[in-house]
Amino acid sequence: MAGLINIQRAGGNAVSAFMNTRGSFELLGSSLRSLGALRLAPVRQVLYRQVYFTGIEAMTKVTAVGALIGIVIITQVANIVGFNAVLAGKIFVWVVVRELAPLFSAIIIIARSSTAVASELGSMQVNGEIRTLRIMGIDPVAYLVVPRILGMALCVYVLAFYFQLGAAIGGLILSSLFLDIQFLQQLGNIFTALSFLEMSVSLIKSLLFGFIIASTSCYHGLNVRSSITEIPQATSRAVMQCLVLVILFDGIITMVFFV
Repeated sequence: MAGLINIQRAGGNAVSAFMNTRGSFELLGSSLRSLGALRLAPVRQVLYRQVYFTGIEAMTKVTAVGALIGIVIITQVANIVGFNAVLAGKIFVWVVVRELAPLFSAIIIIARSSTAVASELGSMQVNGEIRTLRIMGIDPVAYLVVPRILGMALCVYVLAFYFQLGAAIGGLILSSLFLDIQFLQQLGNIFTALSFLEMSVSLIKSLLFGFIIASTSCYHGLNVRSSITEIPQATSRAVMQCLVLVILFDGIITMVFFV
């Protein structure tokens, strides 16, 4: 009996996860079809605020994390194979540009902004603000969701670039100071290893992760119904679904382009 209950619970969780994922992507599609709402000044104001809170406020933290990651990568390469400038440049591109920059930027946005967006929209649902918008003839998707989705997607992409910049600066400074490698030489090795494909994949991942995080957070926030106690649950579900989808699509994109 206990085994049957566990199977039923697992099946219910799988169905719920599928429905939530489908709902998130449906909301994303609806938002992309409503991008014309950005012509309205109030919608652009929401976009500007989202970019500020999601991107600008996180820029310093993301750059600092990138610098530490760059130092760790260069140090580990030197410890394992001795310092090979060409190999270090290739590993930097493979690890940082392909994977860590978009992935770490997405995780930081999930931690900072996914919870904020889900709880904010959940509070608006509970307080009747979204219902009031509908009564006034304002589309909540156009006014609330579109600027958040576009703003978060742009922020993940920009933050991924700053992560790469921080990692390059941190790693290059370390190699220049302690490993007797000229700064410009190491910089040239990174650019030599960097290709259009690497940059394109990083761009695709960053934008897709941003869209996934924003649409998932908005979906769970809008699904809060009548009780304030639902808000922490919706926030938790949003964070977990964002993490799962980001890692899943990270693996899929890597398999498609590099395997």
